[in-house]
Amino acid sequence: MLSVELHAHSSLSYDGRDDVDLLLEQAAAVGLDALAITDHDEIDASLEAAEKADEYGLVAIPGIEISSAAGHVLGLGVRERVPAGLSFGETLERIRDQGGVAVVPHPFQKSRSGVMANITETELATADAIEVYNSRLLTGRGNRKAREFAERRGLPQTAGSDAHISEMVGQAVTCIDAEEPTTEAVLDAIREGRTTVEGKRTPWRISFRQAAGGAKRRVKNRLAELL
Repeated sequence: MLSVELHAHSSLSYDGRDDVDLLLEQAAAVGLDALAITDHDEIDASLEAAEKADEYGLVAIPGIEISSAAGHVLGLGVRERVPAGLSFGETLERIRDQGGVAVVPHPFQKSRSGVMANITETELATADAIEVYNSRLLTGRGNRKAREFAERRGLPQTAGSDAHISEMVGQAVTCIDAEEPTTEAVLDAIREGRTTVEGKRTPWRISFRQAAGGAKRRVKNRLAELL
């Protein structure tokens, strides 16, 4: 059984703080077996992590958090950036074309680009897996709705810390019954639903601090683009 962090952000995300090495160090320190860095619409840090993971005794799963027209979608196992702004269905197709797994994070939280504000339950059910525990939800309602939906539809379930600072990596993990500690074995296990989830909520003070830091970085980046 592998303990895997499937949702974390580096400084390459507009709202992330830390570099790849800090995320890998934290993952190793808290006893994880694998890590997916899933930056917003960027993939270079995730590919860097894939190259360095062995140094930390980890399996790195290349990934990205894609801003589809409907909301956020995690593409796990992809090595090329999937463009933002595509429809939900086409985003899933682009992920699968690369042999990846399409996981929908925080689907019922509209304020964080959850897809259920813009698609039907039937469309959501076409995803490969649903993130049923996200550490950064301030209440448990969104997680409960995601879990109930996944159970009702018989969909594989994942968890993620949605960490934007290295200290929060591993707050929520997906326990994966993989045949071997490899990227492909992890992806296959997710597809087949050989997963369980566990985790704890990110302290609200840290959630607000992460959000505030992200807002500052967005303004800074926007000003840099304009100058």
